[in-house]
Amino acid sequence: MLGLSRKSLLALEAVIDVAVHARPDPVQARDITRRQGVPQRYLEQIMQTLVRADILRGVRGPRGGYRLARERRRIAVSEIVRVIDAPDAAAYPTRSALGEQVIRPFCEDVHGHILARLDDMTVADLCNNLDEVALTRNAAPTAGDFTI
Repeated sequence: MLGLSRKSLLALEAVIDVAVHARPDPVQARDITRRQGVPQRYLEQIMQTLVRADILRGVRGPRGGYRLARERRRIAVSEIVRVIDAPDAAAYPTRSALGEQVIRPFCEDVHGHILARLDDMTVADLCNNLDEVALTRNAAPTAGDFTI
């Protein structure tokens, strides 16, 4: 399946987690690792990359953690993916002329189409999707009518 790397998916989950849980206090990395089931050391590397890219803001102190650096609607999903999966030649390793002339350009084209689609989506959109899923899961079951 063509798509996003595991690292990009983890970064998206982390940013959505921060967007959802960073009220009123910042979200601590250990809480994200507990909810997402990932190693904290691996997550911290990703979080620092997102801080350097001005997607997240690190808050120091005993109650520190992470907050969004901007409003949800101002962070494009593609921005997160581009920061985490900076394109490089190693992403499409090839040893043949056929691979270099046909396969690599094809993969780059597909990747470009994926990023173009992600340009249209924001963190707010993903949070709205989460809200819709939560609403359908938490909807009160309709009581059956047992009158005779």
